[in-house]
This record gives sequence, C-alpha cells and structure tokens, in this order.
Amino acid sequence: MLDKQAILDVLRPVQDPELQKSLVDLNMIRNVTVEGGNVSFTLVLTTPACPLREFIVDDCKKAVKQLPGVETVEVAVTAETPQQKALPNQETVAGTKNIIAISSGKGGVGKSTVAVNVAVALAKAGAKVGLLDADIYGPNVPTMLGLENAEIKVEKRAEGDILEPAFNYGVKMVSMGFLIDPDQPVMWRGPMLNGIIRQFLYQVNWGALDYLVVDMPPGTGDAQLTLAQAVPMAGAVIVTTPQTVSLLDARRGLKMFEQLGVNVLGIVENMSYFIPPDAPERTYDLFGSGGGEKTSKELNVPLLGCIPLEIALREGGDQGVPIVMSAPESASAKALTAIAQQIAAKVSMAALA
Repeated sequence: MLDKQAILDVLRPVQDPELQKSLVDLNMIRNVTVEGGNVSFTLVLTTPACPLREFIVDDCKKAVKQLPGVETVEVAVTAETPQQKALPNQETVAGTKNIIAISSGKGGVGKSTVAVNVAVALAKAGAKVGLLDADIYGPNVPTMLGLENAEIKVEKRAEGDILEPAFNYGVKMVSMGFLIDPDQPVMWRGPMLNGIIRQFLYQVNWGALDYLVVDMPPGTGDAQLTLAQAVPMAGAVIVTTPQTVSLLDARRGLKMFEQLGVNVLGIVENMSYFIPPDAPERTYDLFGSGGGEKTSKELNVPLLGCIPLEIALREGGDQGVPIVMSAPESASAKALTAIAQQIAAKVSMAALA
C-alpha cells in the first residue's frame, strides 16, 4: 500500500553522503504526503549551502520511484543549520549558531578576500550570515563589501551600547573601519584589542545567524587567543598561497588553533595560479604550485580549494563588489563558492558528530 510509512521505509536506506547516516533517522525527511500516485515531501538539509544537494534529491527520487504505483515525486528542499556545542567556560553569541574564523599565518595572502566572498556565497545560498572584521589594524572589509561610507547606529540600552551592523549582499558586518578615520592608525596593546573583539561579539545586534564569519588579523596573537577562549568556534580556515614562506607561516597558524582546541576545517590555497584576461586558456604559477596540497597532506587536514588569481577578483575587492556577485561564472568565483560549500558541510558535520 502506498502511504506515508511506505515512503519512509523506502527512504530509510538513503544516507546523507557526509554524515553517513539515514536521512529518515536524522529527521531530514518531513511532511510526507501521498495523493494517489503523487508523492511529495520536504528534505531538510543541514546547511543551505550543501554541496551535494542535487545528489541527495536525486537519490531520494530514485528510491521512491521504485515503489509500485508512484507516478510523480516532488521534493521541497529547505535547511536547518545545526548549532555548535559550547564548552562550560565559553559564552555563546546570542542567536548565532556557528562561528568560523578565517585566518592566515602572514598578511598579504588574500585572507580578507576569502572571508568576504565566503560570507557572501553563504548568504547567496540562503544562509543568515554575519561578518566580523577582527583585523583591527587593517580593517579592509568595509571597502570590499561596498560599505566604506556606511553610517553605523548605536542604540542605548540598559545593558550598554548596542551596535547595529551594516548590511550588504545579504551579510551583516561590523568593523573597526567604521569607528576610526581612514588614515588613523590603530596603536593598541592586547587588552584593548581583546576588548573591542568582545564588544563586536556581544554588543552587536547580530540577530539570528547561521554563520558568523570572522576575518582574523594575520599571525598568532591576541585576537586569535581571545576568540578561541571566549566563544564556541565551529572551526578555523587557514588561508595561504603556494609560496614557501607563506606555507611556513600557515603551518604555525594551523598548529596554534590545534593547540587551542579549535577544529581546523581545512586549508585554502589562494593565488594558486594567474589567469590572464586576454588568454584565459593559459595559467601561470606566479607563486609556485602544489604547496597547499602538500601541506594539507603533511598536516592531515583537508585542502578546501584552490583559488586562481584573476584581475576581476582584485577589481571586485577595490570596487566593493565581491567576485561571487560581480562575476559568478569566473574561475575564482566558482572556486570560492565551492569552498564556502565545503566549509558549511564540515561545520554541520562537526555540530552533528
């Protein structure tokens, strides 16, 4: 007999490819209805940016169509992002499910470019996303998000001043760049740096977020320690270039997060190769090649992706239009979108483990 239980039974063997568990057992199959030979149900993924979305939908349809009498199968897809677990000595950010640090061992490797485009790619997929520019000494994120001239409002509340984040491309964002003049240097020692990062975490009206992406300052200093100790982190992403000196610093940054007990989601190799605009079929290894893959194997962490260097990628950052918005079909945008999907998938796996 074709009914709800028959549909659930035939879907039970279908697994989430990454979690390796039954979709039915994970309560990812909901709202099953059967009207004659027409079957419909909702597939609830663990992230809106699921990289295997179409693969899972196809597996579900194939399974249901095996049943006698089934004529059509309609699958509505939605997502519920799981929340990262907190340790007893950590304070969660109200409404925020997952905090992801984008870090690097040294400056100049395109860490902010990766952070901005990953945040926008997650928002494009349907996630609720915030971006915290914790690079206090070099706050470039407002420029990259087209928010250089944004006016930030402060609301006076009983518990203290609450900052209203700026908003563009589906991403809420705060930055030190909103609080200082463009040419003003930030000459702060550790305690002041720690204080502003905590304010950005707890005194900002973030609302409900699936992901809070944090653009970290380069290195292994106070900002990283503050974040790792203060909040439950879903994981850290290490950005590097294929160049040897960059990889050496990336290894130090990665080891620091491991020592702090933060899950390292993987390595992103930026500027992997240059694609000239007048000869897109050619590539040039300006900073070497294969370094990210070699390092990921040696340190037993995933290589999340390799991003080519294109003029449009640099132009997007300068003009305040991230390349995942301005040129989504470019090689760089496709690489960044795939990296965002990998990050989201690994965050969900960690939360459900």
